[in-house]
Amino acid sequence: MAVQRGNKDQGDGRRKVTITAIAREAGVSVPTVSRVVNGRSDVAPDTRARVEDLLRQYGYRRRTVAPGDRAALLDLVFNDLDSPWAVEIIRGVEEVAHASGVGTVVSAIHDRAGAARQWMKNLRARASDGVILVTSALEPVLHKELHRLGVPLVVIDPAGSPALDAPTIGATNWAGGMAATGHLLELGHRRIGFIAGPPRLLCSRARLDGYRSALEDAGVPVDDELIVPGDFYHESGFTGCETLMALPEPPTAVFAASDQMALGAIEALRRKGLRVPQDVSVVGFDDLPEMRWSAPPLTTVRQPLAEMGKMAARTVLRQAQGGDIDAPRLELATELVVRASTAPPAARSAD
Repeated sequence: MAVQRGNKDQGDGRRKVTITAIAREAGVSVPTVSRVVNGRSDVAPDTRARVEDLLRQYGYRRRTVAPGDRAALLDLVFNDLDSPWAVEIIRGVEEVAHASGVGTVVSAIHDRAGAARQWMKNLRARASDGVILVTSALEPVLHKELHRLGVPLVVIDPAGSPALDAPTIGATNWAGGMAATGHLLELGHRRIGFIAGPPRLLCSRARLDGYRSALEDAGVPVDDELIVPGDFYHESGFTGCETLMALPEPPTAVFAASDQMALGAIEALRRKGLRVPQDVSVVGFDDLPEMRWSAPPLTTVRQPLAEMGKMAARTVLRQAQGGDIDAPRLELATELVVRASTAPPAARSAD
């Protein structure tokens, strides 16, 4: 059962303290106190007695809920939900949560402080068992509040430097960037454009680093003119490809840091009267399910989005139950999937 947390002054002169303070005084971890508060059975009897004595001493009051009435819940938080890859992550989280008898609450905070604070208010009310944060960053004060409440946190594809006390789940983005660029180099391309993802995301920077590393390993100079910004969505892929093709010497291949941007790039090439892959090769990143049905079927780097969701759900549930995590930083393997959108560069006649 969840702790009922009210004002600092409880009305009897005693001052409320945080779960962190209780844990420090009891000489145990915050998750251990959280397990005692929530009635978990996996706590040693003497530890439970010590923590419960402190809870009584500081006047913690548990909500009165009939046995079995409390719904076990996970919070899955995105910055936005308007991308197919979000569905894949939700699918993975939901599969593990459903098998564990846990519900899933999906939210989008849109990088707005007010939305994040409202989400935190709602989370307190529903006494969530854990939070999975996807490509977003909480304000430090909200992250501290999660820690104070003893709510486990796992981050998928962290934005910026991840919190030191929060496990992260990602993919081998650098290796994926290397593989995609290496594939185009092996086909004979030397002018390879790159449409980048949001620079605030570690996964975006890793894909760009992989692109640069593959060129350097092949002895091909990195031309910053061939690197254009994007945001993972179709429109930026379209405009980025337009920019690349307007260069005096346009690329013979384009590597987009997401499948959606790759589709936008293909549309830009089509409108310019160029064929894929006969005139320009295109590679994406994600391997969303519909990429095998694109025209042409897209060569892309598969990142295991659903498996990342599963791993995140298993990790946060293990923490909620007081278990140890496998590792603070997990990266699942990416894989290059070659389809029909890439081919050797066409011979270009001199003007």
